[in-house]
Amino acid sequence: MGLEELQEKDYFSIGDVRRITGVPEYSIRYWEAEFGLIRPVRLPSGHRRYSKSDVYTLLKIKDLIYKHKLTLEGAKKQLNKYQFATSLDAKSAARIDVKLLTEIKEALADLIKE
Repeated sequence: MGLEELQEKDYFSIGDVRRITGVPEYSIRYWEAEFGLIRPVRLPSGHRRYSKSDVYTLLKIKDLIYKHKLTLEGAKKQLNKYQFATSLDAKSAARIDVKLLTEIKEALADLIKE
């Protein structure tokens, strides 16, 4: 089991996440409490179901802590920078799309006039 399992399912139990990430369940629960980015769905039975984005976030946290030797605070700062940059990219892409659509609309209006 590993990263291949990410392609097969949409939601994962904590045991699945443990196998994919190679991180103990208690660390996963602790990181969930420390990092606001991980929000598993709670079933009526109380079990957690992690989405693919949650698993990718956990893999990024693991990379920052184990490979890059960052503290939890350092990992939080890095993830916040990454999240901020990603949201900026999405906003600028949306502005470009609006500009492009406006240009297309004007070109179509010119064609209709002709």
